[in-house]
Amino acid sequence: MLSGDIPPNQTIYIKNINENVKKEELKRSLYCLFSQYGRILDVVALKTPKLRGQAWVVFSEVTAASNAVRQMQNFPFYDKPMRIQYAKTKSDCVAKADGTYVQREKKKKQEEKKAGRKRRTEEAQADAANGFVSQTNGAAAASFRKAGAQEAALVPNNILFIQNLPHETTSNMLQLLFQQYPGFREVRMIEAKPGIAFVEFEDEEQSSVAMQALQGFKVTPQNPMEITYAKK
Repeated sequence: MLSGDIPPNQTIYIKNINENVKKEELKRSLYCLFSQYGRILDVVALKTPKLRGQAWVVFSEVTAASNAVRQMQNFPFYDKPMRIQYAKTKSDCVAKADGTYVQREKKKKQEEKKAGRKRRTEEAQADAANGFVSQTNGAAAASFRKAGAQEAALVPNNILFIQNLPHETTSNMLQLLFQQYPGFREVRMIEAKPGIAFVEFEDEEQSSVAMQALQGFKVTPQNPMEITYAKK
């Protein structure tokens, strides 16, 4: 195991990441991929020259981190196999929780404040966008739920219809999730209709396995996936 003599802890360190992936997409993809193992407290990815191609994922439980290290070792992530081990130092958010946090130098504080402001700005933009969608689609909410129930009764086939995705979801993020299951072929998204996607498998048995495994999977805490069979 690559973990060496580092004791198991809540934070995993990932290297050999494709350096061409933008930071925000990388963080979203890592959250999406690893949250199947447990609750994630933080994802850290920096684009400074020394830290490119690396990231840290902080879980709430050590057992979740251990499962992630064991099961995702060498997983093909943006065309490169991930190298995963336990982090050498305790993450700030864990240290704060157990009272062992030590203040870092001024530069670190300034960087954290800047990142916090940026995150709040992005969250405000997301909330505004979600509010707009809620207003424009409010009248259709009931029919949407009814349609979802009807979709669930569709005859099983090899194509899955995915709903309730956050609008920032990319095809790469979904591919990382669904390619873990045998028979995966491709992800298709429609630019004009954010929040939905189609995922194709080789046959209906393989699509059914993926559906059962990922039904209700939270791409974000507010967005559990709704998976049904696509209409033929």
